[in-house]
Amino acid sequence: MALQEADLLSLLGEWQDPYCTDKTLIERHAVKAMSINGDEVTVGLSLGYPAEYEKAQLVASIEKHLLSHVGIKQAKVSMDWGVQPHQTQNNMESLHRIKNIIAVASGKGGVGKSTVSVNLAIALAQEGARVGILDADIYGPSQSTMLGVPDDTRPEFIDGERFQPIEAYGIQSMSMAYMVTERTPMVWRGPMVSGALLQLLNQCTWNDLDYLIIDMPPGTGDIQLTLAQKVPVTGAVIVTTPQEIALLDAQKGVEMFQKTGIPVFGIIENMAMHTCSNCGHKEHIFGEGGGQKIAAQYGTNLLASLPLAISTREAMDQGKPPVGAEPEGELAKTFRGIAKKVTGKLAGTPLNQRETSSQTIATDK
Repeated sequence: MALQEADLLSLLGEWQDPYCTDKTLIERHAVKAMSINGDEVTVGLSLGYPAEYEKAQLVASIEKHLLSHVGIKQAKVSMDWGVQPHQTQNNMESLHRIKNIIAVASGKGGVGKSTVSVNLAIALAQEGARVGILDADIYGPSQSTMLGVPDDTRPEFIDGERFQPIEAYGIQSMSMAYMVTERTPMVWRGPMVSGALLQLLNQCTWNDLDYLIIDMPPGTGDIQLTLAQKVPVTGAVIVTTPQEIALLDAQKGVEMFQKTGIPVFGIIENMAMHTCSNCGHKEHIFGEGGGQKIAAQYGTNLLASLPLAISTREAMDQGKPPVGAEPEGELAKTFRGIAKKVTGKLAGTPLNQRETSSQTIATDK
């Protein structure tokens, strides 16, 4: 019996996407074109997440799956990707020129949340997305230092009201550090801090972002409440260490997002293991398995367990994030894997039905 379109669609629906496990290619409307010519098939796909580094492997995997069918002798798959605005808490409308906002948070300080935020943003850009990062830690902004932006850098103002983001390592960034000197303390009460966050977010001329990463301050205070009530967030990532006290605070972070209707895409366990540079001995300094425990407890994913390495700390202090400075290094590969897991998870969530018609889908051809 000749192969029919229904057979081909069924086959495509059976393929297991390693990064978007919640919905099949068919359910995501990822199949944009297909043709059957005897025992030869041609398929055109558009993923809902950026995957520039792994596009060839994904194509090969799909072609191999199609060729497993007895009626197919030749399969040709082409693939691009497009990012759409996805549902936010209370179905808020997405912000102008920002399709999706992902918050990176932690229950306590000192777990490497800012390091994760900047390297995740750069990894997303390397995969082909248009990415921005907002430093929401008004009291202690650190993104300018981590991105290697000179201390005297100030954003360009437009009409005296709006300002241009500062670009570094292929991402757009905005931080209170660009407004004040590093020695200027922000001696502000909560409402002033919340107002500053909204001003940095809304008065910045973000240039058509697929994803905006918000590097949150630690805790569950004013900034977090403002974010949940006034900013359309599509999802969150929680950073923790395996240390028991950090895990307790991470639980509070997960609970906060769940109560405000913001999905948690996964847990990143930082400083999970240290490898001695002299003898190679591996040691779990802060404990073991805590990130997996939290992920299982709340029905989310452990996105990665990152090592405790002095080289990472030195690189960040020097303004040379490892993912940007060494894109072919092991840590960069790990972060690109995290990036695809997060955005693949997002691709399987409902679209934002209140999205304005002025925004378009950016597709990598």
